[in-house]
Amino acid sequence: MTPPTPPASGLIAILRGLTPPDAVEIGRAVLEAGFDALEVPLNSPEPFESIARLRAALPAGTALGAGTVLRPEDVARAADAGSSIIVAPNTSPAVIAAAVARGLRAYPGVATATEAFTAVGAGATSLKIFPADLVGITGMRAWRSVLPPEVELLPVGGVDAANLADWARAGAGGAGIGSALYRPGDDAATVHARAVAMRAAWDDGRTHRSPSPSAADGP
Repeated sequence: MTPPTPPASGLIAILRGLTPPDAVEIGRAVLEAGFDALEVPLNSPEPFESIARLRAALPAGTALGAGTVLRPEDVARAADAGSSIIVAPNTSPAVIAAAVARGLRAYPGVATATEAFTAVGAGATSLKIFPADLVGITGMRAWRSVLPPEVELLPVGGVDAANLADWARAGAGGAGIGSALYRPGDDAATVHARAVAMRAAWDDGRTHRSPSPSAADGP
């Protein structure tokens, strides 16, 4: 099955700690600010219920998914709740295969070139660079020079309004933003304001994007 296309903006809101009663209000606040993808990590309270409520309330085209997915069986539960994306902190070929088999888009976490190619070999077309603050922009550009051009790279971990434009200028296909955007207990207005600032930074970086490195720049 062909996985869903990546979100248009490339920005994924990581709503760790989100609870079902707050899910729809927070989700709408983020979408109205210009994000078009939401992730509810599975170490949140009742994550599948939050995903189900978001899927029922938000536009059908919203990219919505589960994060911190470590087991193939959780891929099935996430899909049944309404997920279209599966995000993981690690490279698990079994999780990737389970997502691809259900027609979902997998975002496995990669921290080395070996993990990146392992994930691609397992069927992933989007890679979560994690932790991004350790791999860095230089590392991402080196990977970009050798990975297939259609593979999307998204930094996660340490990404915020201060450096989001830098990642966009360097050629990131998107970014996952967690605690800099949302923390449990934050109200919708606060989250919306942060999301607006981050979308503006991202758009500014994309309008001044650097040329992509060529394969000749890599090993």
